[in-house]
Amino acid sequence: MLAAGVLLLQCLLSCCSSLPAAAGGAGAGRRYEALFNFGDSLGDTGNICVNKSAADNLLLTVAQPPYGMTYFGHPTCRCSDGRLVVDFLAQGLGLPLLPPSKLHGGAGADDLFRRGANMAIVGATALDFAFLKSIGLGYPVWDNGAMNVQIQWLRELLPSFCGRGAPPGGPRCRERLARSLFVFGPFGGNDFNAMLFFGFSNDQARNYTPTIVDTVASGIEQLIELGAVDIIVPGALPVGCFAIYLTFLPSTNPSDYDEYGCLKPLNDLSIYQNTLLQNRLAALRAKHPAARLMYADYYAHVEALVRSPRRFGFARGAVPACCGAGGGKLNFELDKRCGMKGAAACKDPARYESWDGVHFTEAVNRLIADGWLRGPYCHPPVLVH
Repeated sequence: MLAAGVLLLQCLLSCCSSLPAAAGGAGAGRRYEALFNFGDSLGDTGNICVNKSAADNLLLTVAQPPYGMTYFGHPTCRCSDGRLVVDFLAQGLGLPLLPPSKLHGGAGADDLFRRGANMAIVGATALDFAFLKSIGLGYPVWDNGAMNVQIQWLRELLPSFCGRGAPPGGPRCRERLARSLFVFGPFGGNDFNAMLFFGFSNDQARNYTPTIVDTVASGIEQLIELGAVDIIVPGALPVGCFAIYLTFLPSTNPSDYDEYGCLKPLNDLSIYQNTLLQNRLAALRAKHPAARLMYADYYAHVEALVRSPRRFGFARGAVPACCGAGGGKLNFELDKRCGMKGAAACKDPARYESWDGVHFTEAVNRLIADGWLRGPYCHPPVLVH
């Protein structure tokens, strides 16, 4: 099982590891001066590739074509054919695309982060690496930038954002952060990947869910203490509908699959996490009434796409990967992943929901961002007051 788990972790890392009118028109309802993003491969706009050698980047499939083919025309170390949800949020708010926070310290950094920064990185977990290691999950990929590490990255670049002489926590810095939008997560997906791919049962993983949610809640409070007011907190995805999980965590029990071919036990784990998260957000709203905490319902939106793909314009359905190999229901093979020899991209990614069996196409990311900006998949919607 250890060898299989390592292969899966390598797959997850390498699967995701390289302006026209926005989701609703640039500047629509513009009210934020900056945007800050935290999370994993769903939101990484390049941190995974910063300070890597050319040889290292050759090992990252996300740094290879056809990643980036739709919008940028070349790989940008984003885990998609084009823009991510955070890119569409930025453009929808009239803000520039976010620079990776790991560029901090380079020439011109003070100007680079004046409109925000992206701390998200491939492989990020909610739980600290030391905790994962203590329960036998110490594979190095999970030491890539856990939630608390990302918050520390934010603290380190705040002088560039707030201005020299405006210390983090001071009134000037708090005022600027109060006029910014924060996207905090999703966190937890890679924690469960580490557990499930290394032999934990669903019940064992479920037992750690309260700890994961408590950790996320502590991160939200850290941001509030720094001065954040408007914070989007995305929930977990229906991962039981993703090709990588259907390939490597299959069930021999037909009743474990729903009518759409998704694994119900995996989706139930996400539902449980989302229930706990929403309960914690309700408590945090009561504790911090001045904060505007918005729950972004990834699960409900993606579930709608899975159930009615053609209604949203996705002729190829929810599960098969646009970029991959093998054809069939999944078009996903471990040794021929997107960006590797033997894999190829479909002609029209906009007809697919899944880009590489793990991440979404730009077309889906656009829909998700719009669902957060205007509803109905963010509570409350970002642009509704």
